[in-house]
Amino acid sequence: MRGWMLLALALPLSACTGSYEPAPLTEKQLVRLEKELAGKQAGEKTSCISRFPSTNLRVISDNVLIYRVSSKLVYRNDLIGSCTGISRGDTLVVRSFSSQYCRGDIARAVDMTTQIVGGSCALGDFTAYRTPSKK
Repeated sequence: MRGWMLLALALPLSACTGSYEPAPLTEKQLVRLEKELAGKQAGEKTSCISRFPSTNLRVISDNVLIYRVSSKLVYRNDLIGSCTGISRGDTLVVRSFSSQYCRGDIARAVDMTTQIVGGSCALGDFTAYRTPSKK
């Protein structure tokens, strides 16, 4: 009996030890991502970027965001978890307590018509992609 009780306690904990593996991008999503990053080179990762202007946030998938700063600089963010619904048009609502988007900020996918939350995730590190300077 004691063995069954220990097993019953250990089973839920074993579910917490798995790692999250995001869904692979579809062909259409890959094309959109390649278009956004065309001609740019991956650079350093940073934990935070400015929130303004926030109109330049583009959704590639439920797991990948692109934040366009200018024609020469974009940031790619691979979300921690999956904000299910943002790739089909739900609005991404980010809870941030500063003038920056930072790794770990909680985001939710909200259907603005019904106010139903579709998914929740956290922002990951921001990878800079820059257009190389001409020499």
